[in-house]
Amino acid sequence: MIAWLDPENDKAPFPPISDAETEPNGLLAAGGSLRPERLLSAYRQGIFPWFDDSQPILWWSPAPRMVLKPDEAHVSKSLAKLIRKQTYECSFDRDFTSVITECAKDRPDQDGTWITESMQAAYQTLHQLGYAHSVEVWLDDELVGGLYGIAIGQFYFGESMFSRCQNTSKVGFAYLTEKLQQWGYQYIDCQVKTEHLESLGAYELPREQFSELLEKYCSQEPCKDAWVISESSGAGKADE
Repeated sequence: MIAWLDPENDKAPFPPISDAETEPNGLLAAGGSLRPERLLSAYRQGIFPWFDDSQPILWWSPAPRMVLKPDEAHVSKSLAKLIRKQTYECSFDRDFTSVITECAKDRPDQDGTWITESMQAAYQTLHQLGYAHSVEVWLDDELVGGLYGIAIGQFYFGESMFSRCQNTSKVGFAYLTEKLQQWGYQYIDCQVKTEHLESLGAYELPREQFSELLEKYCSQEPCKDAWVISESSGAGKADE
């Protein structure tokens, strides 16, 4: 039986992640809140919320864990060719609200969305506090792709991405990995294995090894200009 968290006490500890269920993979706890203190504590321990409107807040720590090193991201020949055309412009944190709204929309291959209104509000708060960040992909002035996640120390915890045009989320991801390399980030948490993430260079780690990486890198700061929006770093043509 999984543990239930007190929604009024965000300092109450999570159970050890080794207690997570094997079926379904990674289910650890239920209840609690989506306030910043609870969410940031969760991410630092390799735990994330995932639930829909018919469920209580559910907390997960799957094993194995999918990760990617920014300097090992794979850019296919076709994606590199698309980037070189400079058809799209990329930015970060220019329109976080629109990115998370697009990610929350129903998709043909999904039954509903886990990015509920309460989740959107929670991550908007984290964005205002400087933890949640978005990448936008633009075609002229139209938002055609993007992704968002949480940055803690030298870890970026990817949450969701979307595309309105073919491969625009991959263009945004390539832009993100380039920036993360420049800023001194060590890992991107991709949560669970998918063919899409694997094609980008992500790979699986045992939960214990992932926890060791979190302990090491979440406490180390990236470059001081990370996520600082400026004319030179805030936006630009996607390039190789």
